[in-house]
Amino acid sequence: MSESIKIKNALISVYYKDGLAPLVQYLAQQGVTLFSTGGTEQFIKDLNLPVTAVEDLTGYPSILGGRVKTLHPKVFGGILNRRGLAGDQEQIAQYEIPEIDLVIVDLYPFEETVKSGGTAEEIIEKIDIGGISLIRAAAKNFNDVVIIASKADYGTLLQELQEQDGATTLAQRKSYAKKAFHTSSHYDTAIFNYFNTEEPLNVFKQSVNQSQTLRYGENPHQQGTFYGNLDEMFTKLNGKELSYNNLVDVDAAVSLIDEFTEPTFAILKHTNACGVASRATVLAAWTAALACDPVSAFGGVLITNQEVDLATATEINNLFFEVLIAPSYQPEAVELFKAKKNRVILQRNEVELSSKQFKTLLNGVIEQDKDLSLEGADQMTVVTEKAPSEASIKDLIFANKIVKHTKSNTIVFVKDNVLLASGVGQTSRVDALKQAVIKADSFGFSLIDAVMASDAFFPFPDCVELAAEAGIIAVLQPGGSIKDQDSIAMANQKGIAMVTTGVRHFKH
Repeated sequence: MSESIKIKNALISVYYKDGLAPLVQYLAQQGVTLFSTGGTEQFIKDLNLPVTAVEDLTGYPSILGGRVKTLHPKVFGGILNRRGLAGDQEQIAQYEIPEIDLVIVDLYPFEETVKSGGTAEEIIEKIDIGGISLIRAAAKNFNDVVIIASKADYGTLLQELQEQDGATTLAQRKSYAKKAFHTSSHYDTAIFNYFNTEEPLNVFKQSVNQSQTLRYGENPHQQGTFYGNLDEMFTKLNGKELSYNNLVDVDAAVSLIDEFTEPTFAILKHTNACGVASRATVLAAWTAALACDPVSAFGGVLITNQEVDLATATEINNLFFEVLIAPSYQPEAVELFKAKKNRVILQRNEVELSSKQFKTLLNGVIEQDKDLSLEGADQMTVVTEKAPSEASIKDLIFANKIVKHTKSNTIVFVKDNVLLASGVGQTSRVDALKQAVIKADSFGFSLIDAVMASDAFFPFPDCVELAAEAGIIAVLQPGGSIKDQDSIAMANQKGIAMVTTGVRHFKH
């Protein structure tokens, strides 16, 4: 096993050729024999560099519409032969197989074709066979062969070769092999997940190409990493890098705001909404949302589904906050926010989000469908003698949107499309209700003519009784308790309306 190997022969066959020219030119200057196929061969010829067609090496043309080009012993023998094994060397000499020291290969754009809505036939044709085989062969034989499976490594390899007189070290080859196996495993995962949609196999496979090291995890003593492409999701207009906790809150904020179509502002703290309001303008929505709980709003994550203008930005600027998210901003608003360099200002881009969610648990992973259900008036069944008014129904729908995105056990109070108060993350539902009543009172909100939503059924009538006594006139709950009738009877006794939806919205 040699530590340093100088490249004598190279096989180059790539789909993406941008950035390839300087590396190929250097190899040719070093006297490296270049083998290539199809478009890459023509690319090298256009650089006025000598190149040998793989067909001339194997004695076979490209066949089956290009499906078979490099699958031949003279190619794979050249890659897989072990330089330190006498038997291998005798055989490659016997069959006149050149030692291939460098393989530069990428893969057909399978994921891109799926994402762009390609036909089934187009997608299948983007399943690479020769390329994936070349990558695996060269990576397996990293003791003697360099494998470059991504255009991102062209420049790095060129610099190493220039510094080392055309040679590579074992450590470098092993590092490239690691990257190559990531490329092949990611590619195969994408193909498997494409096929695993109808009658899916009960297995869990995910692969994410990009990552970002976070300052730390949930606490400073924990390491944190985000796997994904934040730049695709957001354009950062100002501020420091997002932290682990920022990202968790941002995810919750995006999920909540996507429930609303009318101009809406939401303020979140530790993934729970402490202020939500829908109004005719973004400024009015901000003002109403902030009034819900200006204390908790301090240091929160803010999100709206409308453009932030200068007038709204001027009001927001009076509050210390961590992150602000909007689909767009007036330029003057951005300039105002930039006065404080650490505040994160994100412009949200149109990105299709996954309908699945998963997390590690115990010695494995749990996965589920996202809770995409949202019940409107048509899904509400009036179960009391009194029916809610049209205004109350609108508020119940609004409250249900919020309760769906709040930690269980939760109770939400709403009036006129504004969150008045909520009780979140309590171990009993009545405690959640009491917390919400206390919070509404602390900020001077009257619950007279307000509505209440619960994420799950009432096991006892006490919640309904306390809510009615606080002024609530309509209640939404999923129903399903063996004691539903007790809560319904209490609502009738207190003269308030109750609707059931049949859909529970636990959030743990």
